[in-house]
Amino acid sequence: MMKFLMLMIFMIPLCFMKNMFWMVQMIMFFMMFLFMNLSLNLNNYSNLSYMLSCDLLSFGLILLSIWICVLMIMASENLFKVNFYINFFLFNVIILLMMLYLTFSVMNMFLFYLFFEGSLIPTLMLVVGWGYQPERIQAGMYLLFYTLFASLPLLMGIFYIFNQVNCIMIYFLKFFNMNFYLLYISMIMAFLVKMPMYMTHLWLPKAHVEAPVSGSMILAGIMLKLGGYGLLRVMIFLQEINMKLNYIWIIISLLGGFYISLKCFCQVDIKSLIAYSSVAHMSFVICGIMIMNYWGFLGSYLLMIGHGLCSSGMFCLANINYERINSRSLLINKGMINFMPSLSLWWFLLLSSNMAAPPSLNLMGEIMLISSLISWCSLSMLMLMLVSFFSAGYSLYLYSYTQHGKYYHGMYSFYMGSSREYLLLMLHWLPLNIMVVKIDYSMIWF
Repeated sequence: MMKFLMLMIFMIPLCFMKNMFWMVQMIMFFMMFLFMNLSLNLNNYSNLSYMLSCDLLSFGLILLSIWICVLMIMASENLFKVNFYINFFLFNVIILLMMLYLTFSVMNMFLFYLFFEGSLIPTLMLVVGWGYQPERIQAGMYLLFYTLFASLPLLMGIFYIFNQVNCIMIYFLKFFNMNFYLLYISMIMAFLVKMPMYMTHLWLPKAHVEAPVSGSMILAGIMLKLGGYGLLRVMIFLQEINMKLNYIWIIISLLGGFYISLKCFCQVDIKSLIAYSSVAHMSFVICGIMIMNYWGFLGSYLLMIGHGLCSSGMFCLANINYERINSRSLLINKGMINFMPSLSLWWFLLLSSNMAAPPSLNLMGEIMLISSLISWCSLSMLMLMLVSFFSAGYSLYLYSYTQHGKYYHGMYSFYMGSSREYLLLMLHWLPLNIMVVKIDYSMIWF
């Protein structure tokens, strides 16, 4: 595991050399395939050392992190064209990837907290440094304070655990059962804000709307998954108390997911709509984790990876329109099928994956989550039907509004899609729909 960390550290000098923008991307792409070929026994913790380790959960999310970081660089060609601090941009992306890699592979709870919070700094720099509007400062403050306010109790909880059992290694903590209400709230609140759960989600649409395309991709693709990863890790030693209190989070998430799905129909900003749809999808993931059965955990894991690829691709599509029209409004982005018919296909493919159409990973994850939720309480079927129905509804709403209708006459001439953009969209859509044929690989977890 350390060899990949070394590779990332030695990539840092490349960032500050001339004309190395694509070279850094190629090396990261190569690193992705090296990591895929690791001979790991994913049934349990592999490559276990005192600090780093890898199991199936870490493996999938690290792969997703490297993949999204490669695509972030590919999507940010505009920065390369205008030479807008591209060296610092690459440096920022590599530091962010290092933080994410360490967050997903570290075994010590305190170090996990350190890197979990550390990944916030490069993200904040992306939003504030390369964002578009002056309001990005406010969005950055929202992002910082929401996350930090909830994270301090997590640090206190980790210290309390160390004080009680003299151990904060994740794989030993499952032998201890912490049956303490305040500890439970303090340990999971940071992750629920990061997911985000309904009622703690206000930072997400703000951050997405003000972030550049690379910031939106990493926020939707990986940052929300940090919350799910943390919950899956801490639930192992909070089992008993979670069984008493899980209905609270499940009810909030189901009702919140339904309300957010309705709110998506009121949006006129494309990025804002995609951000709210992320909250609706993550509410499903929270329910699956809180139920604590095999199907729930597995469905959450698959939906996290599927949503990471899907929402990242949707933000790329929104950015392709924004680069040409300089507006994110649905009223101005109408009738795009007249201008870019080839791109309309990618809008349809990614939005159909977002509404969990076969053969996407989202469908597999949602089937597992629905079966686990119905096994927990059959009454939840009503809310699940509504959330799933409206998720298809707002996806079709976004597609029909952007692609069909009479186009806005104030638009001046612009260029068609480039091959780089189509490649970028294909690299989002292909893994999302190809991985479903190897779904048995993830069944060995737990």
